[in-house]
Amino acid sequence: MRLARYLILLIAAALLVAAPQTAPKKSPPDVKSAASSAASKAESGLLDINTASEADLKKLPGIGDAYSAKIIAGRPYRAKNQLVQ
Repeated sequence: MRLARYLILLIAAALLVAAPQTAPKKSPPDVKSAASSAASKAESGLLDINTASEADLKKLPGIGDAYSAKIIAGRPYRAKNQLVQ
């Protein structure tokens, strides 16, 4: 009986140690965080092709003056596959 209790306690402790850690909940976005999130997206390589400036588009690999001008001329896009057309 005593051995069974220790075994159950040992299993419970192992499960608690192996449990995944949850990330803290984020607070609702405000105006300041919206501007910082837009800046972080630009740093991470994500860019909205409908609102990006010519300079932002030129920062992308393989995009120069001609391609950035074509992208801007073809706006608005509904999907990224429309760039091919």
